Amino acid sequence: MNQIEKVLYTGKTHTTGGRDGFSRSSDNRLDIKLSSPGTSGKGTNPEQLLAAGWSACFIGAIGIAAGKSKIKLPVDTAVDTEIDLGTGEGGYFLQARLNVSLPGIDHELAQSLVYEAHQTCPYSKATRGNIDVVINLV
Repeated sequence: MNQIEKVLYTGKTHTTGGRDGFSRSSDNRLDIKLSSPGTSGKGTNPEQLLAAGWSACFIGAIGIAAGKSKIKLPVDTAVDTEIDLGTGEGGYFLQARLNVSLPGIDHELAQSLVYEAHQTCPYSKATRGNIDVVINLV
C-alpha cells in the first residue's frame, strides 16, 4: 500500500442520518441534504457525490497528462461519470463508467491522455481492483 509523504489537503465532513440525512463540510462550503438513490427525497446521494468528485479529479489528471506533452485541453473537456449501486452475492457493490469527451483531440492521443489520467487520478487509484471501472472515450 502506498503511504502519503505529505498531506496537501484534508476534506472534512460531518454527516448525520446516513443516506437520508445531512452532510456539512468543516468550512461550511458544502451543506447538503442526502437522500437514497431512486427515491423522491430532496437531496443528492453518495453515488452522485462520488461521480462528481471523480469526474473533477479525472479532468485534473487529464490536464496534468496534457501539460506534460504541452497539449492544450479543449475548453469543453468533459467527463460524464456513472456510478451504479447494485447488489450481488455478498451484499451491495459499486461499479463505474467514465465517459470522457476531448473534442478536437486526435483519438489516439486522447486515448493516451485518458490512460495516463487513469493511472494518476487518486480516485482511480483508490478504486482500482475494488470495483469494475470502464472508461470510454466519447
